[in-house]
Amino acid sequence: MSATQPKALMSIDVEDWFQVENLRSAITKESWPQREFRAERNTDLILEILRQNNTKATFFILAWCAEKAPQIVRRIHAEGHEIASHGYGHDLVYNLTHEQFREDIRKSKSLIEDITGERVLGYRAPNFSITDWAIEILMELGFRYDSSLFPTMAHDRYGKLTTFKIQDAPVFELRDGFYQVLLSCLPLLGKNFPWAGGGYFRLIPYPVFQRGVARILAGRGTYCFYIHPWEFDPGQPRVKNVKASNRFRHYNNLARTEARYRQLVADFRFEPIRNALPPL
Repeated sequence: MSATQPKALMSIDVEDWFQVENLRSAITKESWPQREFRAERNTDLILEILRQNNTKATFFILAWCAEKAPQIVRRIHAEGHEIASHGYGHDLVYNLTHEQFREDIRKSKSLIEDITGERVLGYRAPNFSITDWAIEILMELGFRYDSSLFPTMAHDRYGKLTTFKIQDAPVFELRDGFYQVLLSCLPLLGKNFPWAGGGYFRLIPYPVFQRGVARILAGRGTYCFYIHPWEFDPGQPRVKNVKASNRFRHYNNLARTEARYRQLVADFRFEPIRNALPPL
């Protein structure tokens, strides 16, 4: 694919059902080791779908999962996908101190690189909770890009960058040799509506979502999608004592994800995020 052709970028944030922010009020981090680990089977389903469509993707892997089940990372790597970092403990970046974040990322990067034997180039913050000072630490630790910025309407968890010049481009250089890969939005009625995947993908009827993706590709030249393995899992445990809005965000339309995702991957030609960056 030449540099002038539109690029649809596929990314998967590998974390399990009990690690998500929507359920944090009812599930403590200390209980994670005792929870049913379902990420492997759901990641294998995604790999199967990608394999059937001859599609490569970027997997942002939570290193807690990689440490528990390194065979997942090895399978992803063996099938030729890009492996990137989603941190280790799935904490919101802006709730960490600089040193806590540095240690989380250092541990994550080192653990994944030990499994694959390859340098980790990319990072995505949990819940897109990126902040200015985190970029400097990512550069310090040898990352080449971040894909955590969602230029959309206000969201109660998303982070933002305020001291960097944010360009009107899907992929741009933040600092010399360090890039930002934006999550995609669809401009409607003067606002940017989130159109990159996740809960929005499950909520919006697929024909409408598909037309939005085609419009973004035609207008911007690059589209970036994301999904989580737990979104393919309608049989996951149902957690009580979670406020209604968070329960809706997490569980809405889980039974429809697989069919919609199969159609999406068949409708567009997706690539890993690294393919959108200038060559090293």
